[in-house]
Amino acid sequence: MVENEHRNYFTCIGRGHGAPCLPASREYWEIMRREPWLADMCSRIEKGDDELKHRLPVWTPSCAEFKNNHRAAADALKPLNRLMIDFDEKGHTTEIFEKLKDAAQPDIRGMWVLLVEESARRGTHVLVELPAGMDADTAQQIMKEVTGFEPDKQVKGIDRCIYMVPEDHTRFVSERLFEASPTSLGKQGGSDAFASGGENKYPQEFSGIPYSEIIAEYWRRTGGEPPIGKRNTRLHQLAVNLRAICDDNEEWLLQVMPRFELKEQEMRSIIHSACKEPTKGSKLMDKIVREIPLLPPEEGAGEAEDISPSADDKGMPPMPHRLPPIVKLLTSKTPDIYKPAVAHAIFPSLGAHLWKVRFKYIDNVMHEATFMNVLMAGTGAGKDCISQPINHIMADIRKRDAENLKREAEWKKEVNSKGSNKDKRQRPEGLVIQEVDPDMTNPAFVMRMAEADEHFLYTKMNEIDQFDALRGSAHGSQQFQIMCLAFDPDNRYGQTRVGTQSVTEKVCIRFNWNAATTIQKGQRYFRNVLTDGPISRINFCTIPEREIGADMPVYGTYDSEFDEELRPYIDRLCRAAGVVDCPQAFRLAKKLKDECAEFARLSQSRVYENLSFRANVIAYLKACVLYICNDYRWSKEIEEFVRWSLQYDLHCKMTFFGEAIDSVNRGAEEKQRRGPRNLLSLLPDEFTTHDAELIRQANGMDTRGTRNMLSQWVHRGYILQMTDDSFKKLNIKH
Repeated sequence: MVENEHRNYFTCIGRGHGAPCLPASREYWEIMRREPWLADMCSRIEKGDDELKHRLPVWTPSCAEFKNNHRAAADALKPLNRLMIDFDEKGHTTEIFEKLKDAAQPDIRGMWVLLVEESARRGTHVLVELPAGMDADTAQQIMKEVTGFEPDKQVKGIDRCIYMVPEDHTRFVSERLFEASPTSLGKQGGSDAFASGGENKYPQEFSGIPYSEIIAEYWRRTGGEPPIGKRNTRLHQLAVNLRAICDDNEEWLLQVMPRFELKEQEMRSIIHSACKEPTKGSKLMDKIVREIPLLPPEEGAGEAEDISPSADDKGMPPMPHRLPPIVKLLTSKTPDIYKPAVAHAIFPSLGAHLWKVRFKYIDNVMHEATFMNVLMAGTGAGKDCISQPINHIMADIRKRDAENLKREAEWKKEVNSKGSNKDKRQRPEGLVIQEVDPDMTNPAFVMRMAEADEHFLYTKMNEIDQFDALRGSAHGSQQFQIMCLAFDPDNRYGQTRVGTQSVTEKVCIRFNWNAATTIQKGQRYFRNVLTDGPISRINFCTIPEREIGADMPVYGTYDSEFDEELRPYIDRLCRAAGVVDCPQAFRLAKKLKDECAEFARLSQSRVYENLSFRANVIAYLKACVLYICNDYRWSKEIEEFVRWSLQYDLHCKMTFFGEAIDSVNRGAEEKQRRGPRNLLSLLPDEFTTHDAELIRQANGMDTRGTRNMLSQWVHRGYILQMTDDSFKKLNIKH
């Protein structure tokens, strides 16, 4: 939301408990409370999903504006003489409301009841406006006498926030709630703790992003907010970086920077010192401004406790703390920095254990568990981190392969020992050899595939260019055709040769594989097939760059106990058969498809939309594999992991290939921006068609699609059309 002096703000809303709190109007507040996802979250919380509570949006009943959107008593610009009273006993909201109605004449000893609602856990919230001179303790005592219930004794400050609940939790709401007029703005007993601090002289946003969000993301990427004892140093570092987007203006920095209870003179000294350093820009700030629009709301501005230590410094979605059991086991011996890569890389080998197992996707097409994974990371990043988990997953397949390889070798020896005119025994039946050499030729690949009896083939390549052995000829590109066909159900591939000793077969490719490469080499490898299909069918992952001089990551021990824990999961995969139906995975795939479509509409990124289609299929197949591994039981850990996996995969694809694909699509050599931007967030609260055209042009788009874009936004309820040429935003989450 952008500040607008004509709006009647009565509260502040934040995306989470630790997120910036922006001034909000009645319209925004009501729209948020009608969101279907909010009702779903509260329903899950009521059933015991306590961890989800911290992801609920919050609002501040006792303050309508905070300086720099920083929710703290010292930064309260518009405190309200209101008090939210909690009743923790569940199930008494209606009874409490009836007693309040009976006592109101029309007020209750000078207090006006503004809101009565059930909390997320079915307690009761009562918001009252206090008369002059009444303190919070007195108000709570009166409420106890009137209702007969004991309020929460802990009286919260002016900066207190409460979790938002759906509209149907409301028993009563007064029009007076939305009238945050000057007469209702209290001084809280004359304390200067809530003094205004002056008007905002400089912009509070950069490129449509509030400075408060930029600063929050800066803290997240640099180890969190500074503790006492390090505040001066860390604030100096923040100022050095932040000045790059504040025109090196000390007054501007003073306005937008958090103070952490430091006096103004101390802040001026810190900022002045930072601005005296040589001007060199800030790559970190550039990244933050570029990447914040790509972050989902709860991850771009969530609490520190929701952020995994595996989140890297490039805005990658952080890995969930709570993981599905098999993922937790397979990453248990892995250093934190490698866990996201390993969590993605395990699926090709897991999927290779499924035989004749299918899953119906949301488009009614049957898929098998096809997974192709490429780990792209810098030289010396530790790309071999995926090897040990894969080795232990593949142990049973390798044992069976060894027996069949021995049979094949004995047959070859027998055949070669006989003369050309003597009878030779036919090739043995049942030579199912699933793990193949990465440098096999195309005929060898077709032969192994034909003999696999509908099992998956699997290989692990240390370098992606080992795939070139399958290219067919010096200038062929059959390896890319194989990548595409492997993902497509019921594909056909093979070769026809005249010679009696040659391989002549038509097969359905079932081929799972892992490969690793440096980022630059990977980008070169796929540069000629950017829009031909392989990239969208492959699951990508990466490893963040470690700081220079950082300690060496240390692995755990993969012992017999580890193998014993892994065995039940592998056995479940091997026993699976037929069509596996997982309703929860199916519903999740639909939901994720809609979320990707929504972001594509807002970002107007055709590249993101196209990549999201197959990325969602990959995520769905992961959900189904995890469902089988978990003994056909669904869990919130599976859902959260699959959602993260999709977001992570798309982020990698957009980071590594987004610009190049966009350039190919548009016939341009290079684009200035990286990844899609939320165009709606770049526009003011009220804007014209011309404003929208300028935003599209600034982001490398033509103006011809403006009307269609605006029509979509109106239809989706993101904006309201005021006149033929003017519009107003409706939904604060964008």
